Amino acid sequence: MKKIKKFLSEVKKELGKVKWPSRKDMVKYSIATICFVIFFAGFFYLIDLAVAVIKSMV
Repeated sequence: MKKIKKFLSEVKKELGKVKWPSRKDMVKYSIATICFVIFFAGFFYLIDLAVAVIKSMV
């Protein structure tokens, strides 16, 4: 039981050292991530569509 207490204590101590991003940064990073996901989803959709059209011609 002592090992578990010591482990959790050290985890809490280490988490105190972490520099957490601000709310503004998290919103900015989230918007950037969503934009990249939408962009690449569209990109791969167009590639798939082009391959399907080419395949149907053959």
